[in-house]
Amino acid sequence: MPVYVYEAEKAEKSCPKCRGGFEIQQSLSDEKLKVCPQCSSPVIRVIQAPALGRSQTDLHYRAKRAGFHTLKRVEKGEYEKIY
Repeated sequence: MPVYVYEAEKAEKSCPKCRGGFEIQQSLSDEKLKVCPQCSSPVIRVIQAPALGRSQTDLHYRAKRAGFHTLKRVEKGEYEKIY
């Protein structure tokens, strides 16, 4: 389930939780929150960049151990053997 960030529409009429912004885990089918769960003041959902992870595998290590080698392109048509 995605995590959404909400913050207060009007900071002067809100609690410290929604004034600073808070995260909540919601299903895609759930409706947006309209009010803060703590103080009931109006909140808006903040758009954020997605968190993208990149797996770190040991592919190069395993290939080297199995006797394979890796080439790095130096120029057009020229390659350098890394291992």
